Amino acid sequence: MGADGLVLFNRFYQPGIDPVTRAPVPQLRYSDASELLLRLYWIAILAGRVRPSLALSGGAHEPLDAVNAVMAGADVVQLVSALLKDGPGRLTAIRDGFTRWGDEHGFASVGEMRGCVSLSNCHHPEGFERAGYVNVLQSGRFPATPWAGH
Repeated sequence: MGADGLVLFNRFYQPGIDPVTRAPVPQLRYSDASELLLRLYWIAILAGRVRPSLALSGGAHEPLDAVNAVMAGADVVQLVSALLKDGPGRLTAIRDGFTRWGDEHGFASVGEMRGCVSLSNCHHPEGFERAGYVNVLQSGRFPATPWAGH
């Protein structure tokens, strides 16, 4: 029993409000790249640690997004917004780019790629969360402050 698959994360659509008519207004907002990082993080944490298959939903629009999702541990990458925006031909472009990247980087199969950067395959899992936080902070470019050097 139990779930055979998990989708990380579903998107909820809420209507806006038209103040003149005082009526709800449906608003379709496509996903964008800013949504991808949270999904990659949780896929990487759960991959290899839970039984259900993992589907990444939201933020994947490019071949490298799909590569990152699978390397984090996703079994499935949903591309709904990319296909709605660019049409069904986008699926071919993403699939071909994904395959080309895997070939160029020596992956013999998707299975070999899947989860290779997940928490369960991390050499030091206890430092996964903290190291990621510190690395993000260190990668930033901070503007000089007026008091620097005084």
